[in-house]
Amino acid sequence: MNSGMVLLGVTILVALVFDFLNGFHDSANSIATVVSTRVLSPKLAVVWAAFFNFVAAFVFGTAVAKTIGQGLVRLDIMTQYVVMAALLGAIVWDILTWWWGLPTSSSHALMGGLAGAAIARSALIHGWRTCFSVILPNGWTKTLIFIVVAPIMGLVIGLGMMVAVSWIFRRKTPTNVDRLFRKLQLLSAAAYSLGHGGNDAQKTMGIVAGALYTAGLINADDFHHSWGHYHWPIVLAANAAIALGTYFGGWRIVHTMGSKITKLKPVGGFCAETAGAITLWVTAHAGIPVSTTHTITGAIVGVGTTQRLSAVRWGVAGRIVWAWILTIPASAGVAMATFWIIRLINPNA
Repeated sequence: MNSGMVLLGVTILVALVFDFLNGFHDSANSIATVVSTRVLSPKLAVVWAAFFNFVAAFVFGTAVAKTIGQGLVRLDIMTQYVVMAALLGAIVWDILTWWWGLPTSSSHALMGGLAGAAIARSALIHGWRTCFSVILPNGWTKTLIFIVVAPIMGLVIGLGMMVAVSWIFRRKTPTNVDRLFRKLQLLSAAAYSLGHGGNDAQKTMGIVAGALYTAGLINADDFHHSWGHYHWPIVLAANAAIALGTYFGGWRIVHTMGSKITKLKPVGGFCAETAGAITLWVTAHAGIPVSTTHTITGAIVGVGTTQRLSAVRWGVAGRIVWAWILTIPASAGVAMATFWIIRLINPNA
């Protein structure tokens, strides 16, 4: 086996490790509401979410994967080392924010890592004046717009659903409403987990497809369409990795999402999860790589505001927003540093 194939194998392994950490880091998004409302125990909740994360492989296409793989940076600057540095930048940021208990976006960490590594290689080859030309504005525009739009969509839909449900069931007793929505929340949690798997696993698919392209195993036509013979192995491996990460779960972030932002009842959990699921399903089909974390946080805030504005802990929400703002530049910085270290070790990287 030549060194190129070994490097490809290591790159794909690191990509799947990132995917696992994505599920681990973002497990709170899928299960925090259903756990905090005590509809499911934590153990049953992670099994439920992990199962639907994997099933998403058979529900969604690969529109988001194609945006990540070919729509963010120029393919001519991509090498195995750029992909590796991008993944390590995202992994480091994910681990740090997991340790701090902040529900940041693994998706945006990956995008920031990819941009940082590509810019670093371009700067070393062509100089700093033109290094930012490797960024493809069209791919970034819709993604950056949806950093704002996705949580607002979640907030507005969650708020609207909560108001509608409150009016529809205004004559029902709280006990009957609670009993009904404890059952319905199983469906909303499943729908959200499908959206989570469908959106987030595709980002790793795009990275793996890019690694195969730089290794010469797929050509430009394969890359733009279905990745040749590697389509289903990539899809299944990515969804399996994120499902396993969800199963093992990140309990620090569950606490933040499930109870620190606002207190939820089953009806609120159902509305938040359904609002998040609608947003994720729409954006996944449109090929827009949004943050599942941003989406569910916006939905939870929307549900919380129907009680009263003081029901939302705005200090916690503020810390989360700052973490969102820092994610792309921070992961880009780590990825740049990682690529430069790789370049010192291997001048041909």
